[in-house]
Amino acid sequence: MTNLNTLREQAQIFRSLHVPGAPLVLPNAWDAVSARLVEEAGATAVATTSAGLAWALGVTDGDRLDRGSALAAVARVVSAVRVPVSVDIEGGYAEHPAGVADTVREVSAAGAVGVNIEDARYDDAGAPLRSVAEQAERLAAAREAADAQGVSLFVNARVDTLLRGAGGVDATLERAAAYRAAGADGIFVPGAVDPGTVKELAAGVDGPLNVMAGPGAPPVAELAALGVARISVGSGIAQAAHALVRRAARELLDAGTYGALTGGVDYGELNRLLTRER
Repeated sequence: MTNLNTLREQAQIFRSLHVPGAPLVLPNAWDAVSARLVEEAGATAVATTSAGLAWALGVTDGDRLDRGSALAAVARVVSAVRVPVSVDIEGGYAEHPAGVADTVREVSAAGAVGVNIEDARYDDAGAPLRSVAEQAERLAAAREAADAQGVSLFVNARVDTLLRGAGGVDATLERAAAYRAAGADGIFVPGAVDPGTVKELAAGVDGPLNVMAGPGAPPVAELAALGVARISVGSGIAQAAHALVRRAARELLDAGTYGALTGGVDYGELNRLLTRER
C-alpha cells in the first residue's frame, strides 16, 4: 500500500497536469509491463483502460469485471511505476452509490490517485445512460469517499452521450454541469473528435476536458489548441497489441514465417523494466 503522504503528493501532481492548451497525454495501459513501457516512453502519468484490463483477465468490457479482480490488477500497475496512476473503474464496479464509494476507497488503498466513472448502462434497463440525477449521486459518493481519506483524488466523469448516440453537445454540457456540481473534477467525453465539437465542449465545460483520440482524430497539438486538458486513447493501444498477436499467429500457422515478430522489445530490456527498484 502506498504511503499516505506519497499518495497525497501524487494526487496533487496528477491534478496539476490537467492544463487546457497543454494537455496531459495518456497512452492507456492494462497491466504492469504495458504501464512500465508507457512510463519509460516518457509519460508523466499512467491511466488504465478498463477494456484492455478486462480482456487481459478474460472478461468482456462493459461492467462485467468484478471489483476484486480489477483492483488486484490495478495494484500491480501501481507497484510497477513511479508516476501517478489513474484508473478506469467503468461504472464504479457497484450497483449503488455506496458501492461506488467502496470502490474509490479500494482504489486509494491500491495507490492510484484518479478514477474515470462513466454514465453508460450495460444492463437490461433499456436506456443507454443512467439518469443525470442517478449518476450525480454516484459521483457525489465517490467524491465524499475520496475526501474522507484526505486524498485529492481526481474524479473524471465520463459522459457517454456522443459515444452512445444519446444526445448532442447541449445534452453533454447539461450532464457535465451536473457532474461537476456533484464533485467531479474533470469531464471526459469520448466520441468528441470533430474540431468544432471539441472547441464547443472545451468552452462550455467548467473544468478540464478529456477527449479520447485515435486514428482519424486531430493530432495532440490541434486538440491542445482547441482547449483540451487531457487526451487519452482508451483501448486503442491494447487493440493494436492484440492485432499484432493475431497477425503473428496467422503468419506462423499459415506461412510458417516470422516477419510479424520483427521489432519486438528486447527480452532483456523487458526484464530490466520489471526488475527496476520502484
